[in-house]
Amino acid sequence: MKNEITRREFVKGSVAASVTLAGAGSLLGSCTPQSTNPHGLAMTTLGKTGATIPRIALGLGSRWCAIDDEDQALDVLTHALDQGLYYWDTAGMYENKENGAISEERVGKILKHRRKEIFISTKVSSRDPDDAMREIERSLKRLQVDQLDILKIHNCTDEDLEKIEAKGGPLEIVHRMKEEGVTRFIGFSGHTEASVLKHLADNYDFDTMLMALNHWSAKQGFKRQEEAMPAADKKGMGVMLMKAVRPIENDASLKPTQLIRYALSLKETDGVVLGTDSKEVVDSNVSILKGFETMSQAEMDKITMRLAPFYRHENIPWMKPGYQDGHWS
Repeated sequence: MKNEITRREFVKGSVAASVTLAGAGSLLGSCTPQSTNPHGLAMTTLGKTGATIPRIALGLGSRWCAIDDEDQALDVLTHALDQGLYYWDTAGMYENKENGAISEERVGKILKHRRKEIFISTKVSSRDPDDAMREIERSLKRLQVDQLDILKIHNCTDEDLEKIEAKGGPLEIVHRMKEEGVTRFIGFSGHTEASVLKHLADNYDFDTMLMALNHWSAKQGFKRQEEAMPAADKKGMGVMLMKAVRPIENDASLKPTQLIRYALSLKETDGVVLGTDSKEVVDSNVSILKGFETMSQAEMDKITMRLAPFYRHENIPWMKPGYQDGHWS
């Protein structure tokens, strides 16, 4: 690889950092599965990783980056962490160009002080090997960490699968990052084709998958819940869902709490990543996880019928060509 950035060049360990990372591993890795944490939140084991996580993760993309006041944004994160929501999901491209907010930089201001308490996941977007390595280096610097908990290949589609799988490309890079200890676990995310997600799950050794909830179109004809999720589960992968509450934009009669419970009740689901922009949203999510109960089949069937028109709509933003999750121009 031209101008390859090596592990030695961008991960400069120190005694203090080693102590921090050892603490993070003891707190968040290979935990005994449990039903609730000390805060009373519903927990689960994230697939074969052995890590125990709250069933709701904080999505730190466009919604969180839209908070103009940085101190307020950091206060939301601190409040969530103090309530037991310690799985944070970000990406190198999550930013808001209108207010200058860069998600990873904001998150890093808390991570540098409370690393041992946080399960941090970020994503690499570039399909170019050199650029992808630079993205990872930048993410580590922004987040002010020497090791990630999860590194994902972001927004995998049929159009760029060949580049992802190319020699020296993102697929090889994330696996090497795990081997070298830059990240504890690796995964991928996807918004569209079930075939791509299933292919990646079937053919490679990933730890996690993050996918948008199911939709259908005559052109694609794939059902992710029926194809991608079982494929990931068969390989022992942790399955996280996103876009769970988006249907309220089309049907205001639906309640966010209903949609979140629905997503968490789907077979093979470990957790849901939810956009977060206020303490009120944090408190609502905490309430959902306290005393959480899976929906009955009758409740699930009712919500499924109500969601059918939304999932069959071909004009959903993340189905459009060129969509980039979490990026505001």
